[in-house]
Amino acid sequence: MNDAPLTDHAETRPPCSRVAPAELERLFANCAWFRALAAEHRALVLASAHAEQLEGGAWIARRSEPSDYWIGVHSGLIKLAIYNASGRSCTLSGVPPGGWFGEGSVIKRELRKYDVAAIQPSLVMFVPSATFHALLETSLPFTGFVIRQLNNRMGEFIASIQNSRLLDVDSRVAQSLAQLFNPDLYPDTGRTLAISQEEVGLLAGVSRQRINQALQNLEKLRILRLSYNQIDVLDLQRLCEFGREQI
Repeated sequence: MNDAPLTDHAETRPPCSRVAPAELERLFANCAWFRALAAEHRALVLASAHAEQLEGGAWIARRSEPSDYWIGVHSGLIKLAIYNASGRSCTLSGVPPGGWFGEGSVIKRELRKYDVAAIQPSLVMFVPSATFHALLETSLPFTGFVIRQLNNRMGEFIASIQNSRLLDVDSRVAQSLAQLFNPDLYPDTGRTLAISQEEVGLLAGVSRQRINQALQNLEKLRILRLSYNQIDVLDLQRLCEFGREQI
């Protein structure tokens, strides 16, 4: 899945705005895994974590750098991608609100294997690696969550490879959108996605010219409705099932 060349806008990280510590508890209270923690473990997270409001195009983490944080998305949309020396990229996954990622690299204490960038303005939460490991060693609810997270993430990547090799373009676009509605990985995704056609193309690995046609075809089938920088999903079940007969 080759995206457009990396633009100057994404070459540098725009200034970020850190969320006030007093707001952290409100942000983390939206996370089911956080609510399941014992009081002392919730206190540990709030004492060590932070959150940042980032502009679209901002780098969040870079490939081959230490995996110092487990990362979650409160609002916005980010992507996991690999960029080569010429500036071209391959998008691995999009992460909408409610999604957390990077637990594999944090567990192994290895260098991060992909770049992370904000596709649109995003409020992102960061849990330090030391806090993550402390929870993993002492909190059964957290350990259970991480195991389920790893299992679901593996399923997502297997499906992505399968879709890219076996599905036609319209079906790939439908499945790329459907992945954003995985209730286990992304519990906060609503039926309205604040996402542009170009952003969908990045996630699906489809050219700008072809993405418009694919989305219009899905709109004609009344699976979704298009508006400026927004997609309303009208029939989530049909979206999730679209193109599956090709597999």
